[in-house]
Formats: sequence, structure tokens, C-alpha cells
Amino acid sequence: MTEPIRVLVADDHPIFRDGLAMLLATVDGLEVVGTAADGAEAVAAGIRLLPDVVVMDVQMPRLNGVEATRKLAGEAPGVGILVLTMSEDDGTVFAAIRAGARGYLVKGAEQDEIVRAITTVAAGGAVFGAALARRITEFFAAGPPAPTEAFPQLTAREREILELLAAGRSNAQIAATLYLSPKTVRNNVSNVFTKLQVADRAEAIVRAREAGLGL
Repeated sequence: MTEPIRVLVADDHPIFRDGLAMLLATVDGLEVVGTAADGAEAVAAGIRLLPDVVVMDVQMPRLNGVEATRKLAGEAPGVGILVLTMSEDDGTVFAAIRAGARGYLVKGAEQDEIVRAITTVAAGGAVFGAALARRITEFFAAGPPAPTEAFPQLTAREREILELLAAGRSNAQIAATLYLSPKTVRNNVSNVFTKLQVADRAEAIVRAREAGLGL
């Protein structure tokens, strides 16, 4: 007998998460081995349970789905990740792909499409919705936009500093790299936080990496 495909569902909305888990549990050939309510739980459960596929939302607390995908792909590369989310903007799609997702569907996809995607990802393939697949093809045909265009509200210097923040550099390292004073770096970092409307360094890094900076 063929072993069932083991699935972990990660989504912060309990009704959607539990509903999808119950739905998938009724499908022959699939076994739901667990659920997670945020990105950190998804990473921990993925490493512990080693499912064949994690169905991952993007907008989740503690750790968003893109960062959770990146961590899980690094810690458990044999686990396939299928992103299932409301967001279909290019920045989120390509950030998820760069992080290691092998599939990307928008919520509202039919049950059959989700099951086919899970099966494809479990087999080592990649799958995207028809509209997304077309945009991905166009993106790579045209070449990616320059990362510095991601946040037009930032000055060239602020974008440069955000890029280094996203790469994990400290303020002191940024100052040394750009030959700036620590005070100038602090002021620019503060301006970046204000313009991006983020509360702290961690949130700024997430925004930057989702836009393709620092990768």
C-alpha cells in the first residue's frame, strides 16, 4: 500500500486552519499530522513531525510565512512547502519562492486544485496558479526590478542602509561599511522605521526581505 502524504497546516485563522485540516483529512491519500497557528509553531512542528508538505499562510504572527518557509527549508529541506494565502502581489510571491516554497496558491482555490498542488509538491514538483505562473514567466523574461525601487519613499541612502539591515548588519557595521558616523546611521535607521511604518528593526528586516532586499 502507498503511504499517505503527510500534511501540516499552518494558518493563524482558526476557522480556516481547522476547516482546511478537516477537509484534507477526508481526502484519500492524505494524512493531516498537525496544525500550527503561527510561523514559529510551523517551523517547530515541521522539524518535529517532518511532514511531506506544509500548507503555509503568509500573514501570521510571531514569524510570517516567508520567514517560516526560509527557516524550515534550511532546517528540514526534505519538507515541501505550499504557500496558500490571500496575497498575490508580486513581492510576496517572489519572496516566498526565494525562501524555498515549491508552490503558491491564493485562498479561494478549489479543493481539487489544493489537493493536486499538495500531491505535486510532495512528489518534488513545483506548482502555481495559472495567473501566478503567467506573471512568474513574464517576470523572469523581463528581469527582476531593481531592489532599490522597492520603497520609493526612501532616499538612496536610506535604501542602502535598509539593504544592509536586511542582510543582518548592525548599526556599527553599517557605519563602517558606508563610512558614516554612528549618529548618522541611527538617524537614517529611524527615518526608515518612520517611512516604512514599522515598530522596530525586526519588522523592518521582514519588510525588506519580502521585497527582495538583503537576500
